[in-house]
Amino acid sequence: MSSIGPLPPVGTDAGLGPGGEDPRSALSRVDPTGSPVESTSIELKEVEGLSLGRVVLRRFRHHRAAMISLVVLFVVVILSFSSIGLHVFGLNTAGWWRWTFDEVPSIVNGGQPTLTIVPFEIGSHPFGQDSVGHDMFAMVMRGIQQSLMIVFVTGIVSTFIGAVLGAVAGYFGGLTDSLLMRLTDMVIIVPLLLLAAIVGNAVNGPSVILASVLGLLVWTTLARLVRGEVLALREREFVDAARVAGASSARIMFRHILPNTVGVIVVSATLTMSATILLETAISYLGFGVHAPDVSLGLLISNYQTAFTTRPWLFWWPGIFIVIIALTINFIGDGLRDAFDPRQRRGLKRSARLDKKKAELAAAAQAGS
Repeated sequence: MSSIGPLPPVGTDAGLGPGGEDPRSALSRVDPTGSPVESTSIELKEVEGLSLGRVVLRRFRHHRAAMISLVVLFVVVILSFSSIGLHVFGLNTAGWWRWTFDEVPSIVNGGQPTLTIVPFEIGSHPFGQDSVGHDMFAMVMRGIQQSLMIVFVTGIVSTFIGAVLGAVAGYFGGLTDSLLMRLTDMVIIVPLLLLAAIVGNAVNGPSVILASVLGLLVWTTLARLVRGEVLALREREFVDAARVAGASSARIMFRHILPNTVGVIVVSATLTMSATILLETAISYLGFGVHAPDVSLGLLISNYQTAFTTRPWLFWWPGIFIVIIALTINFIGDGLRDAFDPRQRRGLKRSARLDKKKAELAAAAQAGS
């Protein structure tokens, strides 16, 4: 038997080419004709030494629209919950704003907004007042609270149901898959707005209950996506290794397979949440969502739709915040989709960008000569 020579010590330059460069890296920069090309090894520097979570975070941070949207949404959430306090399940906390959404102060300035840009002045009622005297700023902040609560609770409930049902259907297949997918088809064919309006009219309680019921209706898309991912992942080698090691089906699904679908789950959840605020607005506009004396953004638009020509500020402010919330959640979803997509090249390290630029310049110089 031939003997194997001693391995080079760890950390030395053994095996490196001139200048301490890895020959594999140098060869990867040239094609068979000797022309430099964009190197796969250069692109791999994007993830060099980083965990999956840090790679996703790095790519997400370089998505400008998503980062701006995240900051805007954070500001809206802080503004709404700090201004008038929290009022839920009997818990009432005070905020820094002088009025609450159910107070009826005397009408000032004919109910018109006291907010001015030049000179900048907030006044006592920056968003104006309705015909009764309610402060619109307080009511819009309460509407944002209710709408956001419905959005996030619906997103959590629908994500849980969709992920679990999709994983079970994709992993077990056969009769289980057929039954769950036929259940999904039955929910899909029912008009969502009609079903949500019926349910919203029947549920005359806290918005959390309405949000939970809506979550039972909007899980179908995620279930199909997760099922497709699990169908592909269950044939992978790491799943076979887990079976050989004696892992149960539940452990394989929830500890080995589902973590590998987190990208699909997160992106689908954000898109579902952005659609939920529009759904809540629609059913509240029809009078089947949040009921008075509480308010939501959709209910405010429904209550003041006739005042659009005479007192448009009653209609503008709820509509503006609906658009802001829907757009920010959509942009955050786009950023997460790009961050979890391995084909995206956002957030390259500085060294990788420099090497890529040098390769491009070398290729251009050689083409010119």
